[in-house]
Amino acid sequence: MAMAAIWTGMVVVSILCGLAQGTGDQVAAAAVEGAGAAVELCLSMAGILCLWMGVMEVMKRSGLAEGLSRLLRPVLRRLYPAFARDGAVMDSISANVSANLLGLGNAATPLGIRAAQLMSKRSPGVASDPLCMLVVCNTASIQLIPTTVAGVRAAAGCQTPFDILPAVWLASALSVSVGILAAWTLSRVWRK
Repeated sequence: MAMAAIWTGMVVVSILCGLAQGTGDQVAAAAVEGAGAAVELCLSMAGILCLWMGVMEVMKRSGLAEGLSRLLRPVLRRLYPAFARDGAVMDSISANVSANLLGLGNAATPLGIRAAQLMSKRSPGVASDPLCMLVVCNTASIQLIPTTVAGVRAAAGCQTPFDILPAVWLASALSVSVGILAAWTLSRVWRK
């Protein structure tokens, strides 16, 4: 609700400033141009998301997703020791991490919500330490292929949308490391 008020306020102030300065026609032209650019961006992003969602589906049907899940399990068991023997939770977390690795935040969100629902059955109404760790890992997420950012760059006319890979790898690895360390430290401090 607050964001709606902020955006409405920004639009109203922009229109009033444009009218006060006598540039109302330029404000109107910019609004129409911005709306057209937004539609173009949405269509190009939809195509890229469909492509990578298809890749995820192929991975799932071919068994690659299960293989990736098995590869991730040793690490995930260390992060979520309370759920190491719960196959449904670990599968949901693995799928969430796999989607994040491919930069598919839109696909990762429902998988993360499913994992959180399964985890919250043990401590209803309370954000347990493993649940907080899930939120941190899902939010910071390591991305091997930043499809969304590359899609935005391609839609904006970039000839090499994936040239940001080294920076993305470094930034995402650092953010996940710091997030995990902070969640682990706070879980220890909070208990005392």
